[in-house]
Amino acid sequence: MSSTSTPAPGFPGAGAHGEERPGKIDAVPVRHPWRVVAVVVIAIFVAQLVRLLLTNEAWNWKLVFAIMFQAPVLEGLLLGTIVGTIFAMILGVGLGVLFAVMRLSDNPVLSRVAWFFTWFFRAIPRYVLLFIMGTLGILFPLSSGGLTVGVPFGDLIAKLFGLHGDLSFFNLDANQLFSSLLGGIIGLGISEAAYMAEIARAGILSVDPGQREAASALGMSNAMAMRRVVLPQAMRVIVPPTGNETIAMVKDTSLLLAVPVNSELFFQVRAIGARLFQVFPAAVAASLWYLIICSLLMIVQVQLEKKFGKGFGQKAPSPNAYKAAMLRLRGGGGGMGGV
Repeated sequence: MSSTSTPAPGFPGAGAHGEERPGKIDAVPVRHPWRVVAVVVIAIFVAQLVRLLLTNEAWNWKLVFAIMFQAPVLEGLLLGTIVGTIFAMILGVGLGVLFAVMRLSDNPVLSRVAWFFTWFFRAIPRYVLLFIMGTLGILFPLSSGGLTVGVPFGDLIAKLFGLHGDLSFFNLDANQLFSSLLGGIIGLGISEAAYMAEIARAGILSVDPGQREAASALGMSNAMAMRRVVLPQAMRVIVPPTGNETIAMVKDTSLLLAVPVNSELFFQVRAIGARLFQVFPAAVAASLWYLIICSLLMIVQVQLEKKFGKGFGQKAPSPNAYKAAMLRLRGGGGGMGGV
């Protein structure tokens, strides 16, 4: 029997006497000339950039690396940038989740207070907010006792009951508090909380309402259902933008100079550059540190997204999985249920 088949009469390729169909068709692939042009343009730009980095003496790479590892710069990197980012994000995430739950509450007072908080602090630029934080000491002058922590209207209550004093626990120097790293962390934290509140609210709303109903049917309180059922599922939606906000917070710590905070990376690098009359190499040194820290955070973000994204968007089963499923079918087992 011939290995070639003859097409049936009436089909393309079949002749009057039943001759064989033509062989393999040599299809011409679609050409993309603009892709080649784009690659050539990018290659030219990359070559020009490499040449600029290696041959232009204005970069002064030796001084750049020397500035990067100066003791004040490393101290600013640790305290102002890393510590400031960590505590500002802890404050921002904690307050953000709290205000997100308040915003979704059936209580109109809680919902409107949360709305006002997010509206106000999202509308104020962070640099302006930090500048205001640094000047808040004017509201609590030392001549009036500074910032008093205690019972509100303590002096009136004390007089009402015939007591002496103002029922205050302790007093703080507001100028020292708000013009320090702690004041900067508070400013960055409450600003971040306004954005995290919307991120957390979107994550909570992404969870099927049936999950909360099922938790209530099991006897869980609303707080327990939120903590054990809703929030763990909402993390899949919350984690990616939270990672982006953390990376943005690392860069926003450079705004702490508005407070002003001396123990901060960019402040120290800029001071060294001004003292040496080498502003550009100092700026490059700061940029390299921000690139390093943000790159590490991006790696952590990818790993967290993989962890919290398990069970969503699963890949198609591999060919080996299909073979195993077929063997189970032959043996009387289930199909693809175990894949």
